[in-house]
Amino acid sequence: MLNQQIEPLLVIFVLTSLAFIVSMVITPFFTTFLYKFKLGKKIRATGSTPVFSEMHKGKEGTPTMGGLLIWMTVLVLAFASHYLFPIIARLIGNKSIADFITHLDFLSRSQTWLPLFCLVAVGILGAIDDLLNIKLGGGLRGRHKMLWLILIGAIGAWWFYSKLGYDSIHVPGVGDFIIGFWYLPLFILVIVATANAVNLTDGLDGLAGGLLGSAFAAFAAIAYIQGNFGIAAFCGAIVGALLSFLWFNIHPARFFMGDTGSLALGATLGVIAALLNSILVLPIIGFIFVFETASVILQVFSKKVFKKKIFRSAPIHHHFQALGWPETKVTERFWVIGVVMAVIGLVIGLIGGGT
Repeated sequence: MLNQQIEPLLVIFVLTSLAFIVSMVITPFFTTFLYKFKLGKKIRATGSTPVFSEMHKGKEGTPTMGGLLIWMTVLVLAFASHYLFPIIARLIGNKSIADFITHLDFLSRSQTWLPLFCLVAVGILGAIDDLLNIKLGGGLRGRHKMLWLILIGAIGAWWFYSKLGYDSIHVPGVGDFIIGFWYLPLFILVIVATANAVNLTDGLDGLAGGLLGSAFAAFAAIAYIQGNFGIAAFCGAIVGALLSFLWFNIHPARFFMGDTGSLALGATLGVIAALLNSILVLPIIGFIFVFETASVILQVFSKKVFKKKIFRSAPIHHHFQALGWPETKVTERFWVIGVVMAVIGLVIGLIGGGT
C-alpha cells in the first residue's frame, strides 16, 4: 500500500528531473544555434512606447524563441516515455526497475494528449510570429494571431464537450454548475485569455518563467491529490524544463522566451485548469498574469477615453521599472506574490474539492 502511494510521487519527481537534465544538456547547442543564425529580438522604437524603448534598448539583439527549448523538451520526453522507455524496460533484468521505468509513461490519451497538442500547436504559432518579428521586423497581425488562438481553443473546446463530456464549471466549496453548451465559449475564453496574459507578462528577464513554474507546480499538486497522475507528471515535466530555462533566463538573460513559449505555456495552463475542473482557481494561481492584463486594459481605456495614461508604461511591470525599481527587484517581488497566490489557489482548489 505504501509503495502504491509513493510510486506516483516518485514518477513525477523523476520526470521533472529528467526534463530539467535534458533541457540543460540541450541548451548550449540551442543557444549556439540562436546566436549563429542571429535570431535576436528587435526592440520597437515607434515613438508610441518611448518609456519601454528607452528602458530596454540594451536588450536589442538578445536571442529569442527560448520557449522552443521548453515545449520541445516536454514533447520529446512525452514520446520517449511512451515508445522508448518500454524498450529500455524490457532490456533490464531487474523486474522492479523495469516496472518503474514502464510507469514513467505519461502520454495518456485521456489526460495528456490535449494539453500536449495545445502546447505544440500554439508553440508553432508563436514560433512563426517570432520568426516574422526577427526577419521582417513585424510579426503576425494581432487579429490573425487571435483567430488562430480561437481556432485552437475551439478544437480543444469541442474535444472537452463532445468527447470528454465536460459541461459544468466547479465553484470551490459550493459544487458543480451545469452550463451545457456555454462550456464551449468559456473554454475558448480561458485559453485565449491565459495565453495573452502570459504573453503580456513576459517582459522582464525571468519574470514569466518563474511565475509559470509556480503555477504549473500548483496544478501538479492539485492533479496529484485528485489522482490524475498523468496530468501531474505532465506539469512536472514542464516545471523541470522551466527551471532549466530560468537558469539561463535570469537577468541578464542569455535568451528570451518569445511568443513560442509565452503563448504556448499560457494556453496550456488554461487547458490544465479545465482538465482539473479548476477554471475558477486559475485566476488566483495566476494572479500576476491577471494583474498584468488588467493594467494594460486600464491603460488603453484611459488613453482612449481620457487621453491620459494611468501608468508610466504598461504592462505594470514596466511601470515599476520606470519608477526606478531595478529589473531584478520587480521580477523577484512579482515572483514572491506569484508563489503566495499559487499556494492560496492550491489550498482553495484542494479544500474546494474540484474533483
